[in-house]
Amino acid sequence: MNRRLPPALVALGLIGALGAGACAARADAASGRAAPDRILIRTDAGPVSGAATDGTRTFTGIPYAAPPIGDLRWRPPRPATPWTSPLDATRPAPLCAQQGDHLGTSSLAEDCLYLNVTTPHTASPHGPRPVIVWLHGGSFKDGGGHLYPARRLAAQGDVVVVTVNYRLGALGFLAHPLLDDADRGGASGNFGLADQQAALRWVQRNATAFGGDPGNVTLAGESAGGTSVCAHLATPASAGLFHRAIIQSAPCVSAASAGAGSGNEPRSRHRAEEQGQQFVAALDLGGDVTGARLRDPELVSPAKLLAAAATAGSAFGPVVGGDLLPVEPARAIASGRINRVPVLHGINRDEQRLQVWGYETAKYGGPVPAEQYPAEVRQVFGADTARVLRHYPLHRHDSASHALAALLTDAQHAASTVETSRQLSRRVPTFTYEFADDDAPWFSDFAKPYPMGAYHAAELPYLFDVRNTEPLTAAQQQLARRMVGYWAAFARTGVPAAPGSPPWRGTTPGRLSIQALDVGGSGIGPTDFTARHRYGFWSTVGKLR
Repeated sequence: MNRRLPPALVALGLIGALGAGACAARADAASGRAAPDRILIRTDAGPVSGAATDGTRTFTGIPYAAPPIGDLRWRPPRPATPWTSPLDATRPAPLCAQQGDHLGTSSLAEDCLYLNVTTPHTASPHGPRPVIVWLHGGSFKDGGGHLYPARRLAAQGDVVVVTVNYRLGALGFLAHPLLDDADRGGASGNFGLADQQAALRWVQRNATAFGGDPGNVTLAGESAGGTSVCAHLATPASAGLFHRAIIQSAPCVSAASAGAGSGNEPRSRHRAEEQGQQFVAALDLGGDVTGARLRDPELVSPAKLLAAAATAGSAFGPVVGGDLLPVEPARAIASGRINRVPVLHGINRDEQRLQVWGYETAKYGGPVPAEQYPAEVRQVFGADTARVLRHYPLHRHDSASHALAALLTDAQHAASTVETSRQLSRRVPTFTYEFADDDAPWFSDFAKPYPMGAYHAAELPYLFDVRNTEPLTAAQQQLARRMVGYWAAFARTGVPAAPGSPPWRGTTPGRLSIQALDVGGSGIGPTDFTARHRYGFWSTVGKLR
């Protein structure tokens, strides 16, 4: 479904909810607050000067690798050049080059490999703190680390939070034989994943300076960021760089129901190189195309790459094959060839309502007409349409929009979540959730088209300091505190056992257990996930890998 959505609406929930976070520093200044105290920390490359405010210390725009420009374009990340004078780490670094489909703000920057660190203001009496490294979503083409302000997560969770920029789109995930380089990292296509690994290595070298424990790192991400975490579970090259994993709205084991893929799943190298060759041909460079010519910013500018991707509707993401990602994550999990760390993962109850809203707005200018519902189902499920319609008849739903979103959520996300839980639990401690707040805050910049429920990315305001969504109610603030407690406890011990919150049972090979995260006194606890999302039916549509 995502492949057919208008670019401006594909993942508003992924990133759009976070856009105002980029202006956080300016908003603080405009509010008349006292200037924050400056804090000096020495990293392995040089000193950085951050800010202490609101009970936390923040450091933004720290380079973790050299700018991937010139001859370093489409190369594995290289070490940053050391510096001696304190680096001003109070301003966000540029976003990696992106069209701005999800943000409304574009970027042409290639010098973008920076990260941000947020820590509690005071030293911990219990020793080094756990570190959570956050990989942003955005369909591998949009987003940035500083769009996820982490003061609440750091202060309430008593953890160190690192948010990361990584190369996006063609600059991050273009696979082409001309870009392969056995002497400098091997096969092309996973430069963005290599950036993430470089950030994890930076954390290993520098966590102690920020009060963090390099021996207790949780790699976390949502949507495309969660898909990235799945990839790092599967690659031996990431072994030892993290010790727990959190995956939000990106099941590692996808249901192969016809047409139900999200478009962000890892691609085979053969397919990725075919797409890469078509993409390079579409650049119409004239004459012989060489790696050196592709790296020439005058001949192939970031603007030209972005325009070509937009015109062709290109989708980019991790590439299977080569040293960095030798095996598809689903197959690595099935065979047990993964980095064996505890995993916390889950989805939102109404994942696809956001995507359906974007799709129908572009196609119909409003909700899906009832008479078009069968045709929309047929477009996705083909020969299985009659069976799908019997299980998801229109009269059981408030509207065609809700019916379509329900079946796509169940097919694309829920069935995959069950399979991911069952397969992971054979190898590692596994804890699974369903975020289920039916009245999750909506975007303040858009009128709510109809009840959106727990849509894709609706959980993010409960963990991060999102600025342009409706404010959390008192009940939602309580849920947010409990979610932060669960996430932080998992980062600390590998078990989401938070004081004052209901217990969370893990999934074992013989028992699927999925925790509902909802408001109200009985809103947190086990949920009958398989019945609600009709797993028994979807396990017969296509084949679950």
